[in-house]
Amino acid sequence: MIALIPFLAGVVVSLIAAYLRVRLLPWTLATAAAIIVAGMLVHAPVLAVAMAALVLGAIAIPLNLPEFRRRKLSAPLLALFRKALPQLSPTEQIALDAGTVGFEGELFSGKPDWSKLLAQPKPELSVEEQAFLDGPVEELCAMVDDWQITHELADLPPEIWDYLGKHRFFGMIIPKKYGGLEFSALAQAAVLQKLMGVSGSLAVTVGVPNSLGPGELLLHYGTDEQRDHYLPRLADGREIPCFALTGPYAGSDATSIPDYGIVCKGEWNGANVVGVRLTFDKRYITLAPIATLFGLAFRMHDPEHLLGDVDDLGITLALLPHDTKGLEFGRRHFPLNAAFHNGPVRGKDVFVPLSQLIGGADMAGQGWRMLVECLSVGRGITLPSNAAGGVKAGAIASGAYARIRKQFGIAIGRFEGVEEALARIGGHTYAISALARASAAAVDRGEKPAVPSAIAKYHTTELGRDVAKDVMDVHGGKAVQLGPKNYAGRAWQTAPIAITVEGANIMTRSLMIFGQGAIRCHPWVLKEMEAVRLSDYRASLKAFDAALFGHIGFAISNAVRSLVLGLTFARIGRVPGDAYARRYYRKLNRYAAALALVADTSMLILGGKLKFKEKISARLGDVLSNLYIASAMLKRYEDQGRPVADRPLLAWAFHDCVHRMQGALDGVLRNFPVRPVAWVLRALVFPFGRREVPPSDRLGHRVAAILCAPNEARTRLGEWVYLTPSANNPIGRMDALLPDVIAAEPVERKLLKAMKAGELAGYDFDAQLADAVAKGILSAAERDLLARVRAASFEFISVDDFDPAELAANRRSKPSSLRSVA
Repeated sequence: MIALIPFLAGVVVSLIAAYLRVRLLPWTLATAAAIIVAGMLVHAPVLAVAMAALVLGAIAIPLNLPEFRRRKLSAPLLALFRKALPQLSPTEQIALDAGTVGFEGELFSGKPDWSKLLAQPKPELSVEEQAFLDGPVEELCAMVDDWQITHELADLPPEIWDYLGKHRFFGMIIPKKYGGLEFSALAQAAVLQKLMGVSGSLAVTVGVPNSLGPGELLLHYGTDEQRDHYLPRLADGREIPCFALTGPYAGSDATSIPDYGIVCKGEWNGANVVGVRLTFDKRYITLAPIATLFGLAFRMHDPEHLLGDVDDLGITLALLPHDTKGLEFGRRHFPLNAAFHNGPVRGKDVFVPLSQLIGGADMAGQGWRMLVECLSVGRGITLPSNAAGGVKAGAIASGAYARIRKQFGIAIGRFEGVEEALARIGGHTYAISALARASAAAVDRGEKPAVPSAIAKYHTTELGRDVAKDVMDVHGGKAVQLGPKNYAGRAWQTAPIAITVEGANIMTRSLMIFGQGAIRCHPWVLKEMEAVRLSDYRASLKAFDAALFGHIGFAISNAVRSLVLGLTFARIGRVPGDAYARRYYRKLNRYAAALALVADTSMLILGGKLKFKEKISARLGDVLSNLYIASAMLKRYEDQGRPVADRPLLAWAFHDCVHRMQGALDGVLRNFPVRPVAWVLRALVFPFGRREVPPSDRLGHRVAAILCAPNEARTRLGEWVYLTPSANNPIGRMDALLPDVIAAEPVERKLLKAMKAGELAGYDFDAQLADAVAKGILSAAERDLLARVRAASFEFISVDDFDPAELAANRRSKPSSLRSVA
């Protein structure tokens, strides 16, 4: 047994070095020292020490000789890699190069450097931005009657359209020198969240011009002449933009668009110029029916070689004024009863000059790159912000309603079934708002968050749909009967819209999140791919060798870290945070190592086939996503001063994330096609089995309690929700009533007790109150409080009813709204 101790000492030190990610030479020296010292301490036989040292030398010496290692080990592997590595298509390469890597790269490393996360500046609004939120946005919210918008007009009323243009709501992303507001991404998020709480149709109408479309594309790629002409007009609402990408034969597969443009000569403003003759059929285009400026994506061809030798120039983007000859628009789709404008755009042989290409003729064929570079920015703000605004309003409304609405003599929020739904609403709202804030903050730091924006888009809209369902369940029949009093039904009705747009969620989850993250975020894979493609063999071999052995060390470290953190239940390791939050950082360390290990193994074993194993890819993406969401929540907790009152919300949302990560990893391992590999991975990832559990009932009770009473945590959760108790804002009026409702509860209990004891005469509530005062059961002030609360509460438990004629569709004969410019 003593003879084995030097060898065991070497193994232990090697494991420690792997856990700590010690570099190759220090590992070699430390392991050799451990073997010698252990042998001396236990007086091990010299032969045993020598054998242990020999094993170490056989492994370490070749690895520590760079030239030898490259010739004998890396060179054959490089040749194999070059044959096996799939060739990326130009579109795949553009998508891969489009984004930047932020903290998600740390999570994929298996050993996150939390100091990088906490060093990110706290996102805050400027004085000017806050003033806009408190002024024009507040005024706009007071003007909104969502029932009028969604049912009576199927449109915003003219005064709101005028207000949006006058106060430059469409110019939030446009610089001040062009007449825009030049707001931060956080400010855009705040505005959209506040608007979403009063009208989803309004939030979409404001969000789209500030997202992917002519404005953003012109900012990044337009010529000076194009910027000077269009941006001021977009900023003040003289131009209403839309962007036409999707068609009947190309949705999520945008690179396959059949719409085309042929380079030719034609007439434009009385002159014969070189341009493009366009034929296209687009649908689902938001704002298209009322747009005055159309962005268009098409494939450009030059069969007569008027521009050069290339025939197929690739995807190109153009600007079409609304009066362009042959442009057809004006008809509307009707997306789940939402009132924002959305419709088809068509054209056949529509001629525009090359000067109408975004960026001019020099940007012909660059459209796909332009789109993917901008999509990660726009997608990371508009959809997550709208989701956050909707769930925040839903959380505030549901908590207040659950306290106001009584059944069996008590508030429905005290029933455990309702409490369970409220807990999900509160926890998911905390997660969504943290993720939306993190996404906007990344854009403000100058990042192009391709992977985080896909994470944010998918998870905020999916969780948002879950929250909308729970809001409906809490409100019951109140939310089912549409009308001016119903503030919940439209959110549930239109929830699928956000699921389908800007990359359908099924595609986003199964193809994009891990598909891009595995290469972009991995610390070594992209370096290996780049090394293989170098034309200079010596440079290629040197770069490949460094990346390859870095990757091998990385894989060994993650295997060790995953096992050790699993065996210790993630209770070791230096992490930041207060005493409460450190356990959460350690838990994320464990699952980051597990993700890195399983992802690496999947790429090694499955290779190019992993691209087609969409379910495995989706589950790995789920792990990365929930790591990112949990990190965003911890950053929010730190930024807000580690508020004790928020801990139940953080804890519920965090445990939900971790439970989802465990389920996703288990799903990968249960379905991994090479079973012996899956068995080994399971032993490393779950050495004691799956021990994560969903948030407890006790924790859910605490979250529900936060929603049902005024408190600082609820106020922070409802940040940027419009709560002014104006005429058209039932949520604001209900929230304002909540303190009185709570004050009236002990008085109600006294009254109910007297009624059950048969002490009160009469059947009418007012008569019973009067009798209670007469008999000294209630004071006059208590009677007044109960009467006031009951009268005010009736509005919020009431539903709408209509004369049948009011619900009949307006079928007056009118001409087609199709606009075709002859």
